[in-house]
Amino acid sequence: MTTLCAVVSLGFGLPAQAQGKDEQEIRALQDRFAAAFRAKDVGAIMELYAPGNELFVFDLGMPREHVGWEDYKKDWQDFLATLRGPVHFEITDLSIVTDGKIAYSHSIQHVRGMAKSGSALDYDVRVTDDYRKVGEKWLIAQEHVSVPIDLATGKPVMMSKP
Repeated sequence: MTTLCAVVSLGFGLPAQAQGKDEQEIRALQDRFAAAFRAKDVGAIMELYAPGNELFVFDLGMPREHVGWEDYKKDWQDFLATLRGPVHFEITDLSIVTDGKIAYSHSIQHVRGMAKSGSALDYDVRVTDDYRKVGEKWLIAQEHVSVPIDLATGKPVMMSKP
């Protein structure tokens, strides 16, 4: 219950101007993420994540979790190495809440491209990011990437709709 109260209260008591500036900075971070993903630039992607072992990520592939910046960097390197040619990537439905020191967002992220194996990729993922401000810079400290499961079949629904 304490965590829920803390999450619900994020954003209250901060001047609207400060909230707007923080939200703009986080939106800019997500724009940089999208550009880096499309460029398949691991270095630019990882600049957006908290350094060291404080970073924690639940990602789609195995293993189910990544602890630390180096571990997640390796995951990105491995994933991007499976792609051939250009990648389409877009972020929609981005919602951000911040209190000036911490923030969270959720979005839908669409990936379309071709795997080196020749199979087409075309899927949506749900992403929740938790941010913290390091100095004057917002960084992603925790991330959860998921897809819904069809409970009748037990299979992932890669192109889900609301």
